[in-house]
Amino acid sequence: MPIDPALIEALRVERFEEEDVIGALQVELLEREEVRGGERPHHALFQTSTVEALLDGNYDGDLTFAELGARGDFGLGTFDALDGEMIGLDGAFYQVKADGRAYEVDEQTRTPFAVVTFFEPGRIETLDGPMDYAALQAHLDRNLADPTTVYAVRVDGDFDYVKTRSVPRQRKPYPPLIEVVEHQPTFEFRHVRGSLVGFRFPDYAGGLNVPGYHFHFITEDKSAGGHLLECHISHGDLRIDHESDLELELPESVQEAVSNLSASQEEALRRVESE
Repeated sequence: MPIDPALIEALRVERFEEEDVIGALQVELLEREEVRGGERPHHALFQTSTVEALLDGNYDGDLTFAELGARGDFGLGTFDALDGEMIGLDGAFYQVKADGRAYEVDEQTRTPFAVVTFFEPGRIETLDGPMDYAALQAHLDRNLADPTTVYAVRVDGDFDYVKTRSVPRQRKPYPPLIEVVEHQPTFEFRHVRGSLVGFRFPDYAGGLNVPGYHFHFITEDKSAGGHLLECHISHGDLRIDHESDLELELPESVQEAVSNLSASQEEALRRVESE
């Protein structure tokens, strides 16, 4: 059954150091309950598991997409056994498998890691290119003034070039994520319309999610996409939503949430996110 925020008792995560959670982002640890309806949250993220757990090879799906869809209509993540890249857009979820193709997701499919929000952009603007991925990030940095806030970012438009990757389904014993992406298939798109779906997390949230920018891409016809590696935008519409709260649910396989990564984990995450 999906999760109803009104029926969940939120527990403050005491294991986080105070200086790591002070700021615009307030972190709560949730207990799983059944859903019976309720008002949807505004400017709040919901996340299952942590990026640290994913780095360590915790790929068993815990949360169904029926449950995830009750917590947000926009986001990204992955699938049980790390079977591809997830894009959540306009209330629908898509799975980009290792062939680069996008498939609609059954509600009973499970995810080991995902972050979603009900997307309510407070800032909308037109992007006139050319603009590559680095220029897009620099533009966002100039306009996202608060480094302690999480932002959800969407770009719809015309792309001269997009490069993505996905990951193949893994088998137990699961290898760590850094080993998986060493053999990742990559895909290139030219002169295509599509959407970027992503977030900017602050540096202090490094053990929870990817610090900085993390985007997935899907074509306008929802036929292909993946984890974004590079892009060149010729024209697009940018939408930004600020997030105030993070509701974090830990699967039974994840014993704790940490707010900081070790130096080796930071390097592994950098390699995972780039080519």
